[in-house]
Amino acid sequence: MDRTAQLTACPTPGVTAYDPPGVAAAAHVAAARVLDANWTGGSTVPSRNLYPHQWSWDSAFIAIGLRHVSPLRAQTELETLLAAQWADGRVPHIVFNPSVPLDAYFPSPDFWRSATAGRAAGAPRTVQTSGIVQPPVHALAAWLVHRADPVLSRARGFLARVHPRLAAWHRYLLHRRDLGGGGLVSVVHPWEQGMDNSPCWDAPLARIAPAPARSFRRADLDHGAPGDRPTDLDYGRYVRLAADYRDRGYTREDGEFAVEDPSFNALLIASEYALARIARELGAAGTARLARAERLTAALVDRLWDPRAGMFRCRDLRGGGLVAERGVSGLVPLLLPGLPRDIAAALVRTLRGPHFSFGDRTRLVPSYDLLGEAFDPHRYWRGPAWFNTGWLVERGLRVHGETAAADALRAAVVRLAGASGFAEYVDPFTGEACGATGFSWTAALALDLLATDRPEPGVSPTGTGAFDNSDKGGDRR
Repeated sequence: MDRTAQLTACPTPGVTAYDPPGVAAAAHVAAARVLDANWTGGSTVPSRNLYPHQWSWDSAFIAIGLRHVSPLRAQTELETLLAAQWADGRVPHIVFNPSVPLDAYFPSPDFWRSATAGRAAGAPRTVQTSGIVQPPVHALAAWLVHRADPVLSRARGFLARVHPRLAAWHRYLLHRRDLGGGGLVSVVHPWEQGMDNSPCWDAPLARIAPAPARSFRRADLDHGAPGDRPTDLDYGRYVRLAADYRDRGYTREDGEFAVEDPSFNALLIASEYALARIARELGAAGTARLARAERLTAALVDRLWDPRAGMFRCRDLRGGGLVAERGVSGLVPLLLPGLPRDIAAALVRTLRGPHFSFGDRTRLVPSYDLLGEAFDPHRYWRGPAWFNTGWLVERGLRVHGETAAADALRAAVVRLAGASGFAEYVDPFTGEACGATGFSWTAALALDLLATDRPEPGVSPTGTGAFDNSDKGGDRR
């Protein structure tokens, strides 16, 4: 029997997330085949050649899509990742597959040396990981995965097992990473924010002396066009930052790079809402989580909102002040239901305006300002459109009642995902594939958007699954 056909039918009884309609069947099966090809038995690699291990926020997005073809595999995806959590609560950004040769990816396990360099921070001894983190999408993913098949989830005790780990993960971020003292979380490496070479990092990175080129070999250039990837200079700075953090035992966040990022913090807030829903499912009130989400939203507005730009900006804690560049990160907080109405409206205007031009010049949301000096339609996060940020912005538009724009973005994501061969990212004007093809989160999030016409019972009409009217709270002036 064709294995993809097996995946397309949810194998468990109860409430299911998605019964694929006939008009979307081909797209659904094609996306499911990508996830099947990248499945390793316990998790899903982003790309077989370019990214042959498990990545943290990739797995969260992958689980969100996997819930539509196999809720069990979606649960396993998150459980495998969280099994590699450090004792201090951090969820590492890479969990390494020991069967993959060391030279297949750099930085490899022998660079990070998690078991030794991370001993004081409680790195696991039985699995090798990196020592930095990625955006905290995991509680949101866990709640959505639970809602895909509550009967299976309850039978396996899924939420009861992941909840303590997710709570510890949020504690780590809130207690160890409030480096600016204003309540927001900081990242200490561009890889932590996930948008690796965004021009938003150019000024903070300019202070970093790069590691010598001869001290490392970039495996990514074996599988991707150099013009699509970060430059050697940027990569040298990434390596220097990571090595310095490693040499401080992964316990000191006093390095030269510390940035409060709007997207990272918005995803933490979204996951706080999701943890409140999880707490309720497990019999607790969840009110402290909701209150924290409201406080974090207020801090996000206070510290990172730029009314003149009509969007959120990054704050460089070492350089002092907001970073001038406009990146898609500054639009992602549209996901939050507690934003004041005037700020949500301004974000929608910025999305449609000349800097991002969605619905006019661009087919998907570009990762960087179309009018910025550093704009490049093909180079990684310096202009191309990514499917995960498209998914997040689509959710945000729907949260704030921008249904027509959300529908247009959803249709564009699904169409271009399939047309590009489920590319890692695409030219925002033409939809031309860039980076890897057969990319897991592209396939997963296309699956999720294919399902939004048929929301799960008991889940909010926004389609996020994390919010309903009782969750919103906050001042909506």
